[in-house]
Amino acid sequence: MAQNYRITLLPGDGIGPEIMAIAVQVLKRIGEKFDFTFTFTEALIGGSAIDATGDPFPAETLEACKTSDSILLAAIGGYKWDSLPRHQRPETGLLALRSSLNLFANLRPATILPQLIDASTLKREVVEGVDIMVVRELTGGLYFGEPRGIFTTESGEKRGVNTMTYTESEINRIGKVAFETAMKRRKKLCSVDKSNVLEVSQLWRDKITEMSADYPEVELSHLYVDNAAMQLVRSPRQFDTIVTSNLFGDILSDAAAMLTGSIGMLPSASLSHPGQPGVYEPVHGSAPDIAGQDKANPLAQILSAAMMLRYDLNQAAAADAIEAAVIAVLDQGYRTGDIVSAGFEVVGCKAMGDALLKALG
Repeated sequence: MAQNYRITLLPGDGIGPEIMAIAVQVLKRIGEKFDFTFTFTEALIGGSAIDATGDPFPAETLEACKTSDSILLAAIGGYKWDSLPRHQRPETGLLALRSSLNLFANLRPATILPQLIDASTLKREVVEGVDIMVVRELTGGLYFGEPRGIFTTESGEKRGVNTMTYTESEINRIGKVAFETAMKRRKKLCSVDKSNVLEVSQLWRDKITEMSADYPEVELSHLYVDNAAMQLVRSPRQFDTIVTSNLFGDILSDAAAMLTGSIGMLPSASLSHPGQPGVYEPVHGSAPDIAGQDKANPLAQILSAAMMLRYDLNQAAAADAIEAAVIAVLDQGYRTGDIVSAGFEVVGCKAMGDALLKALG
């Protein structure tokens, strides 16, 4: 009997439902090719959940996620909900998803595809051959530290407070993911911090350095975050695997993403401990300005589904097939508006999906 996987789908907002629909078609096709099936359960998150329930991360969604083999997320947010109180905003639902499922490790690849190298805003000789994996700690640091809030001082002045904090165990677990990721790649790991200013970063650097003794094959280096940002633009090929904190990872992974020419091409994986479901999502946002217009690029969502097959479902051959299909349609000249360059014709979201299905056979 064919293996069946329970997948929770979180289409979210904006272009989310459009690109998710393409991903589901691709997954069904790949299941047919490799003799496994899916049971898909759709649930609410973000703005769509707020509109339906008043809560950006309803309890029903959490339950669906916990009882699934993996979770595929599209995008959340939009102008419609920007003025809501913080606890009701779509982004709060995303943070709740990460913390509830203990998704402490975020993997964000940034790879230059030869077909899209001219879409990068940097010179060909700078970005050619770039292949970077950013490992971002996802459930600690400045975004989750306490105390936090806006307080009134004795003089009546408002004061905003956020706390950047990490424990040894939090650093050790993300460090383990980073070193093991580096071992599967080119065995180079750069740890990024701000230890010349921040005590929390000094602890980070100390613990990562201690861990390196367990991975003698990995070449470990350290950079301050400001220098790392500069080096990503100046000489990105020097990097292989980067590990860093929540805030720094948020910034650096977006910078790395733009080396590729379009954030619309990049997937990500948010992982917990082995055996627990991860969340797979494109790096880009919900793009409400083009929602419903068949202009969205579904490729990052498709590549996120491939990461899900590889990391959560142990279907590496199926993941390889999807990634090969993406390369094939790019070789054939298919381009959505965000990755088009001279000499290519723009196609819509559905047409790109059809091309992928054809490439998969």
